[in-house]
Amino acid sequence: MKSRKYLQHGRDPTAKKSEIKPETGPVQKPERLQKLLATAGLGSRRALERQIKGGEVRVNGTVASIGQTASAGDHISLGGKEWKVIEIRTTQRNLVYNKPTGEVTTRSDPQGRPTVFDSLPSIHGARWIAVGRLDINTSGLLLMTTDGELAHAMMHPSNRVDREYACRIFGEVDAEMLARLKKGVMLDDGPAQFSDIQAAGGDEGNRWYHVTLLEGRNREVRRLWASQGVTVSRLKRVRYGAVFLPKRLRMGDWSVLSDQDHLILREDVGLGRLPVQLALQEKKGHRGSDKRPKIRKKSIRKKPTRYKNVDRK
Repeated sequence: MKSRKYLQHGRDPTAKKSEIKPETGPVQKPERLQKLLATAGLGSRRALERQIKGGEVRVNGTVASIGQTASAGDHISLGGKEWKVIEIRTTQRNLVYNKPTGEVTTRSDPQGRPTVFDSLPSIHGARWIAVGRLDINTSGLLLMTTDGELAHAMMHPSNRVDREYACRIFGEVDAEMLARLKKGVMLDDGPAQFSDIQAAGGDEGNRWYHVTLLEGRNREVRRLWASQGVTVSRLKRVRYGAVFLPKRLRMGDWSVLSDQDHLILREDVGLGRLPVQLALQEKKGHRGSDKRPKIRKKSIRKKPTRYKNVDRK
């Protein structure tokens, strides 16, 4: 069985940092000059094509031509400035949100109820995707990401990513009932079961259990318990795959995950490394030959007095 890596909020404290390898990927293919320069904000592609035709662009000291490409490590000069072509990895943002009850997992609600997206930080050029929905009466962990590929893989039933819930059950629960829930029962939309059930304290007739599912059908935890004649009076998600709900994260607050955490999540569902792309990094000291050198003015240094608070005559 594949060993499981967990994120920093729930990671095994004995694990070494060296176990998390930095992301490495295939070398990015060469890219056309006009596209590379336009992406860097140096002008439109048509305007840059005219500059290339006019011999204004050089690659590694040689005048460039239309259709020429550049690779990582090349040096491009234009208008008295010089850039180095570098590889950068596509970045994605991820966070854990502690959802309170009363919020819906949707971008807009016809009834005007508050949504989980109202409490998230705004981002430009991307959007938050909720990994697994929680109904309005369920609280706890909600993983938010800008990585659509990761979100789809974590929610797909074929990857069998486990979800753990803490649930308070109102009613009598016996060993036979727990055995049936683990073996499987028939619901309206097909068979369902808990992969694990652990007692977590409470009073008689009002006990807490931690249950685990390998799928995420609508209100599945509540319907499984209801099939046995008991009611879920409180439900909270505490884990989704390798992500744990931080104990100190208050209701309605969020916590950002690191790039290493994102890598663990992708590896957990069999995804490859994030793609890399080419970018331009301006080289210092190449801002044009017409730039005037800075001249430092000599400052007149005053000789310190030998004694303090004594006027010199």
